[in-house]
Amino acid sequence: MPIRRTTAAALLSGAVLLSASLAACGPAGDGGAAGGGGEEDDRGRIWAQSLDWKDCPVPSPLQGGGEAPEPLPDGTRWQCAGMRAPLDWDRPGGETIDIALIRAASRADAADRIGSLLFNFGGPGESGVTALPALAPDYEQLRSRYDLVSFDPRGVGASAGVACLDAEAAQARTEQDDTPDDGDDEVTALLQARQRHADACARESGRVLPHVGTEDAARDMDLLRHLLGDEKLHYFGISYGTELGGVYAHLFPGHVGRAVLDGVVDPTLDQMEGALAQAGGFQLAFDHFAQWCVDTGCALGDSPEEVMELVMGLEETLDDEPLTVGGDRVLTGSQLIDAVVRALHLETAWPALEVGLQLLAADEGETLLGLADALNGRHADGYSGRQDARTAITCADRSDRYTVDDVREQAAAFEEASPLFGDALAWGALQCADWPVPGRAEHPDVSAPGAPPVLLVGTTGDPATPYEGAARMAERLGEGVGVELTYEGEGHGAYGSGNTCVREAVNAYLLDGTVPAAGTVCEREPLQGKG
Repeated sequence: MPIRRTTAAALLSGAVLLSASLAACGPAGDGGAAGGGGEEDDRGRIWAQSLDWKDCPVPSPLQGGGEAPEPLPDGTRWQCAGMRAPLDWDRPGGETIDIALIRAASRADAADRIGSLLFNFGGPGESGVTALPALAPDYEQLRSRYDLVSFDPRGVGASAGVACLDAEAAQARTEQDDTPDDGDDEVTALLQARQRHADACARESGRVLPHVGTEDAARDMDLLRHLLGDEKLHYFGISYGTELGGVYAHLFPGHVGRAVLDGVVDPTLDQMEGALAQAGGFQLAFDHFAQWCVDTGCALGDSPEEVMELVMGLEETLDDEPLTVGGDRVLTGSQLIDAVVRALHLETAWPALEVGLQLLAADEGETLLGLADALNGRHADGYSGRQDARTAITCADRSDRYTVDDVREQAAAFEEASPLFGDALAWGALQCADWPVPGRAEHPDVSAPGAPPVLLVGTTGDPATPYEGAARMAERLGEGVGVELTYEGEGHGAYGSGNTCVREAVNAYLLDGTVPAAGTVCEREPLQGKG
């Protein structure tokens, strides 16, 4: 269907809806209960528990708020449950936390049903309990043979969710100047803001901070696999969810079933290297947006260079003097960059970005502030815990701790990679500098010798997880494990783009077990011009 000129509000609502990341085995080898006494008995009870599925409640503020999920078109009701998991997997008989779950039952009869298909939608920090119902139409065909299941990973939403800042402090954090370019005072202000955030997280969520890493979540997934009654874990991971899937394959290669990793994280990079790769990825995506805008009659400039200059000028203006929006809020230069980042995740959001930039040039900032809010987890009742959880999980995983000098040493490389996004991503590498718990390693271990084929879907224009990451994930998984599928398209993740070729290949693999030929390429179905 052609994209026609429409209201900014209509375009934005679509973009926000679409927005809605150690070798061991379970007890007794296969995740079953272990015998013995004391702590062993407690551990056995974890693996012997039953899941009590009930109608889903209204999502909590940490999950993003809103209404309880509506039944699916065929009347299938969403069901929710809680799973007890050890707070500390090194002490599996000790204190427990509840992991929030959601599922929609398969349409299949017993003979055709494969099992459960577990989703992680990325972040890290995304609530699967709210994301799966919002995105369910994209995955309805898979329900022909699977129960669709997702969860709030530990530290997220209703799974001992990390909560650091109240609504007022969270809003101030989103308005913080993330690109200190006017002297040491701005650098000091940024560092103080990050220290306040780290202190608040330690104060409010210190009990769980050491235990929210990706390896912990992978162990939770194996417990869930067992409790769902599945011999193998069938899995669909997107963005950070691909890192989680890779770590699961490393820990439990014999339990891997049919697994799809879409929008693949590069597991070979440390935080600074990953940020630099993202700078190049977002710049490439912006250049593609600008070219599309010009080719379809852009009001932002007569060339991609003019579009770029316009946005950089707007960011500089807002950095000096934020724009008042709605009487009680402001749009800052950093929030403008957040808005552009949010829109570049989805090719279908490009028209909203164009309209928002047009309006901003006329001193109207509501559309772009809405896009920034979508990235930052703002909802009607305040802010979700997405950003707090993202920081907590990242800093539990990653051991590198950078300094201001490190950022300044890399400044030229980031500027070369992206004049528009480089500064924000470089300074963002300081997110773990004052974190109260140490990180595990510089990058995840995803080696999985002996695992069955895992389908890796890489998008050539992906801004957040650049295309090269899929090949590097395949290499690290090991020979014969990672099978690459290329989507020559735009946006973060390929299956959600609706591309027919990608969907047919992924569905054939998940539903029938047909592994596509390595190196399969799916061509882009272009975004339509404006009428």
